[in-house]
Amino acid sequence: EPPCRQQLRHLQDSAGIAARLPPRLEGRWVSTGCEVRPGPEFLTRSYLFYANRLFKAFQFYYWDPSCRDPSYSLVIKGKLRLRQASWITRGATEADYHLHKVGIVFHSQKAMREVASWSNQTSGEGCSGFVPPGRSWAPGALYEVLSAKTERDCTAALGFAMHELSLVRVERHYQPLLQPQHSGSQLVEELYLGDIHTDWGERLHYRPTGYQRPLQSALHHVHPCPACGIISRADEHHPPILPARAALPMQLSGSWVSTHCEVRPAVLFLTRYFTFHGSNHTWEGYYYHYSDPLCRQPTFTIYASGHYTQGIPSSKVRGGTELAFKVTQARVTPMDQVTVMMLNSSEAGSCGLAGSWSAGVEQDITPTNGCLALGIKLPHTEYELFKTEQDTQERSLLYIGERPTDGSSPDSPDKRPTSYQAPLIQCAAASQEFSNYISLKYVGRKDANGNEALKPLPVAFLLFIALLFLRWD
Repeated sequence: EPPCRQQLRHLQDSAGIAARLPPRLEGRWVSTGCEVRPGPEFLTRSYLFYANRLFKAFQFYYWDPSCRDPSYSLVIKGKLRLRQASWITRGATEADYHLHKVGIVFHSQKAMREVASWSNQTSGEGCSGFVPPGRSWAPGALYEVLSAKTERDCTAALGFAMHELSLVRVERHYQPLLQPQHSGSQLVEELYLGDIHTDWGERLHYRPTGYQRPLQSALHHVHPCPACGIISRADEHHPPILPARAALPMQLSGSWVSTHCEVRPAVLFLTRYFTFHGSNHTWEGYYYHYSDPLCRQPTFTIYASGHYTQGIPSSKVRGGTELAFKVTQARVTPMDQVTVMMLNSSEAGSCGLAGSWSAGVEQDITPTNGCLALGIKLPHTEYELFKTEQDTQERSLLYIGERPTDGSSPDSPDKRPTSYQAPLIQCAAASQEFSNYISLKYVGRKDANGNEALKPLPVAFLLFIALLFLRWD
């Protein structure tokens, strides 16, 4: 069986993932590499949760996308209270947090100057310049950014908020051991926290509905992970400096597939499968959408194809490549009754042949210039950010730009992403053509009289609403 199909099937079986509700947070959680946030900001994180609900979190910020040149570190102390399961993001738990203290340590005079200039521009009430003007940099000095006691709060100047703690999910799975002489597997625990809004102005009050790249347990992480130990031993005075890695040229040709069930803000669960043909710069991709966080209940599948431009190195996000993607054709397969009903009730001429949709049957939406109900416009150009990397097991990864949090599309150069989605993994080299995609089976249930019954979906209505605002990808 071709490796791409194997990987897709593996995703459909959810690869033995378990998620406890409520999640257990005690212990230390660390980044597994250099993270990119919208901006771009480059950082690594190390969060420690205590049994008494207190936490101490480090965020280490850098000038460079390899996390080798630290600019400043934040140490964040507070308290977290888990609440109920989220009714918006299935599989997540909502939480309340309270910050007691946030301190900053600068790692250079340049970093101190830059932050001082931000704080002069934005310092509102409650923040009298926490870095006195003209003060020269003192290595190791801790400046107070926020204190609940003295009511000082200078976090806005840094674009800093901890709203990521308001949405929490912990997943556990077992990783097979790599060395052939070892049989068996080891536990991997991942902590998913809320996503960061792609628009800087919105991030201070945005309440997350998706996740950012997961942290892994300092005890139970994927092996090998050269960054994990370095980050878990670091503190605000000794920021982690990650091992140097060779920069690889952008190699897009071949087939790429999701590594896990992905979640998007506004609550969409999906897996992706793309093939890029470098010879003639065409691409095709499948987006498999689901209604649940393990990607087991398919709702609809989109097939899209088109062409892309020659990439140029990004001036804004070092290490990234800028491309433009043109989508010229698309087909949709509804996979459940809710989607069928929605597509059949859409306006005539706005999405395929109105009234002719049925579950499990693919329909071309190119003649209707896309599908209004699913937010797909054709033809359509997106301004993208890509990068390719190798993971610690030397597998090729492809990072595609993060979608705008507001659900819009990066359809103009100024909306080009400055951060990335979860990586796709290469499952076939350029020579192995796009093998026939895996069609998911439509699963209908029969009622007592043998008629197809609607599948009971507690989120059917929410999903219906979410679909109305959906921007595909």
